[in-house]
Amino acid sequence: MALLESWNLTAQDMKVLLQLPESVKARTISRFRDEMAFPEDANVDRRMAYLLRIDEALGTYFPRNPDMRDLWVKRGNKQFGKRAPIAVMVEDGESGLISVLSHLDCTFAWDLTGSKSEYSTAK
Repeated sequence: MALLESWNLTAQDMKVLLQLPESVKARTISRFRDEMAFPEDANVDRRMAYLLRIDEALGTYFPRNPDMRDLWVKRGNKQFGKRAPIAVMVEDGESGLISVLSHLDCTFAWDLTGSKSEYSTAK
């Protein structure tokens, strides 16, 4: 929750970004910060994993300046047609999360292409 709040997302944007079930109302989002666990849902879990990896990658890009991490997410980016990465993630759904993560983490992009090398030991 702290990550999403640092990006100044509205409750509705958080709901869309995490693909929370319809039963979760935007007005109840703040409860996740305090006492309530996120719903057990494969889509929510996968999106949260993407967000955690994005946060980790931003920490690698900007290890000494946490403010730059938040700024990068909110600023227009040439890679995304001058849209802010946060807009890409919210508007494009899971494919937007994957695009942003692929941009930040080349190992994730490498894994997506199926380019994993298989090495065997010499006999």
